[in-house]
Amino acid sequence: MCLIGFNWKNHATYKLILLANRDEFYQRKTAAAHFWEDYPGILAGRDLEAGGTWMGIHTQGRFTALTNYRDLKNLKAAAPSRGDLTVNFLKTDISPKLYLEQIAPQADAYNGFNLLVGTLDELYYFSNYENKIRGLKPGLYGLSNHLLDTPWYKVQKIKDKLSEELQKDSIDIEMLLKALYDLEKPKTAQIQQTGLPQEQEKMLSSVFIESPHYGTHASSIWLLDYDNRLTFIERRYHNQDHPGKVTEQQFELKFE
Repeated sequence: MCLIGFNWKNHATYKLILLANRDEFYQRKTAAAHFWEDYPGILAGRDLEAGGTWMGIHTQGRFTALTNYRDLKNLKAAAPSRGDLTVNFLKTDISPKLYLEQIAPQADAYNGFNLLVGTLDELYYFSNYENKIRGLKPGLYGLSNHLLDTPWYKVQKIKDKLSEELQKDSIDIEMLLKALYDLEKPKTAQIQQTGLPQEQEKMLSSVFIESPHYGTHASSIWLLDYDNRLTFIERRYHNQDHPGKVTEQQFELKFE
């Protein structure tokens, strides 16, 4: 997952509105969002190479999402998969804060990450670059490959688009999907600098990424209302079986 915009307990209808784009190499084998056979309560996409996920939700009311923290100078070749951090939270029944307290001592074993973990009542954020467990207050947030709310161009843009939707009488899902499919690149001065060649930085600077080998695999939307009903939407791109084909799935869940 490389871009997330989310609004927490800051809307009259929905306690959580989350928009996300997952960016990856096109050739990496990935399953669309589905209920897992080995853990039937988990609804998530799946990385078929490492077995984890970038975002997911459990029918008992737990949810999580992950982005990588880009630090090319400190990559660990033998690091465990960051996708385990999300799956392990969905499989447990402990509080988000306690879960983060348990993983924090081992967090440096992983390559850089940002992790969101929440329940129907609380939401927490942790990065192994900040090493601080943060309980999130109601509000609008953005996250990419740096710390929470770092004002990268793409982060600010998805937050601005989400903020516009929050002012309307109802949430327009098609407008949110359109906001996630935004190929516009910033001016040179607005491009993030993470140690890559400038052309690569520019390619990675848009909300939606396209290149010959790497780009946005899927756009996802979660709408969780105050009756704890979830609408889950995923639009996939660059499927291995049908390259370039767009598919869409929607789930409505009732948490117990």
